[in-house]
Amino acid sequence: MLIEQQTTLLPGSPIAGVTRDWLRDRLAAPRSEEVRLHGDVVDRPEVASRDAISASVLVPIVNRPSGATVLLTQRTAHLADHAGQISFPGGRAEPEDAGPVHTALREAEEEVGLGRNHVEIIGLLADYWTITGYRVTPVVGWIEPPFSLNPDSFEVADVFEVPLDFLMHPARHERHSYESNGGRRQYFAMPYEGRHIWGATAAIIVNLHRILAR
Repeated sequence: MLIEQQTTLLPGSPIAGVTRDWLRDRLAAPRSEEVRLHGDVVDRPEVASRDAISASVLVPIVNRPSGATVLLTQRTAHLADHAGQISFPGGRAEPEDAGPVHTALREAEEEVGLGRNHVEIIGLLADYWTITGYRVTPVVGWIEPPFSLNPDSFEVADVFEVPLDFLMHPARHERHSYESNGGRRQYFAMPYEGRHIWGATAAIIVNLHRILAR
């Protein structure tokens, strides 16, 4: 697999000093057609049309005194899927889940020990379709400190926070491409303090940026 690194700056400006109500209003506002959201299969309708596995992730925005942050996890290196990758808390839906919000909150409790009583749901992003057959619903939650975490050591190697303003800065949104199975695929990446945020996690962050900065 040949990987070619290419940085493309997206339109928009850094977003600083956000509030819970401002975020809720942005997420609830009608989305114009020019706000094109990214997914692994956005240009492959034959993949998106087949049966998909429902999943949800929580996009936890923490209201820190120095500015809002986004809580992320790093998966342990021994896992069979996405080992060592940086991700949002989340996973596939279970039959007993009442919906995507319930799935995201349950998974956050199981993975990092974040109690759902600490999370205020402020909106949902469009479903993100992955090439591996998942339809992921990103659920945006607002968290007021203090709160405690108890990560599952089997799944989670680390939990950390990244300033929202850093992630919403278009200069941080690197676009890479690689050849696979005779075709070329693209993905986003956002290096941060030695960590490599990329793939679906980075694309969901870019989708959030496109909505907030439009």
